[in-house]
Amino acid sequence: MKRAELAKVTGCHLETIRYYEKSGMMPDPPRSKAGYRMYDDTHVSRLRFILRARELGFSIEDIRGLLHLMDGELQTCLEVKLRTENHLADVRTKIADLERIEQALAETAARCSGEDVPECPVLEALTCTSDNSI
Repeated sequence: MKRAELAKVTGCHLETIRYYEKSGMMPDPPRSKAGYRMYDDTHVSRLRFILRARELGFSIEDIRGLLHLMDGELQTCLEVKLRTENHLADVRTKIADLERIEQALAETAARCSGEDVPECPVLEALTCTSDNSI
């Protein structure tokens, strides 16, 4: 299949496929006699792996590392697990940060009357120093 077909099958944008190729994450496909890149099921599988890893929040560097483990003789479940646990710890930290932000915004918004008055607790909270609740 051609690149446009690969994009359609995987739901990935053409430019993103080009980026993954240029970055070495996708192997170079063989070319037809007319010079067109011809992708096969291995390209589809690899691209789907990359896209799923991105959906799970893995960084490009993390994905490169996982692909390197898959491509080489170095693949061990332990190494993949360690990388995944590190990523999970980062995700949990981000969730905790977002929960803190949510709480601060909810408390600040609750103090706001929503009326047409010049005093606004939200604006005051945003302009205060770091000892503020946000």
